[in-house]
Amino acid sequence: MDAHEHHNLADHGTSGHGSTTWAMAAQATLHCLTGCAIGEVLGMVIGTAAGLHNAGTVVLSIVLAFVFGYALTMRGVIRSGLTVAAAFKVALAADTVSIAVMELIDNSVIAAVPGALDAQLSDWLFWGSLAVSLVLAFIVTTPVNRWMISRGLGHAVVHGHH
Repeated sequence: MDAHEHHNLADHGTSGHGSTTWAMAAQATLHCLTGCAIGEVLGMVIGTAAGLHNAGTVVLSIVLAFVFGYALTMRGVIRSGLTVAAAFKVALAADTVSIAVMELIDNSVIAAVPGALDAQLSDWLFWGSLAVSLVLAFIVTTPVNRWMISRGLGHAVVHGHH
């Protein structure tokens, strides 16, 4: 489903799992992951380069993941004619659960990898653990998004505004 084929899934009988495809869920997750990854990587890079404590770096990464995740969604729905305030409400409804799950998985993986939180920008462990954490976040979040879309929730909310 490309940007021109979006439909309001809530209006098309997606109350059952059968009508929501894995491709739809993967696309929604990839969209969400894009914003999350930008914020997550930026937060980790800034926090590490600035010498922030690990907790400060993780908090900065989470905050930026939400900011960039919401901003990416808002950018698309503002183009459809919504005001900034209305676009923000759509982004909250569409992305909050998805971003929260991604951040939980992403940061849990990074925290679980020995030395990853203390790795520097020049270390393969920094970049490798970050890449693995984002892949695992995508894998875990895709079924969550499929379930939400099948009930007209999450990313399904955005489809009515494209």
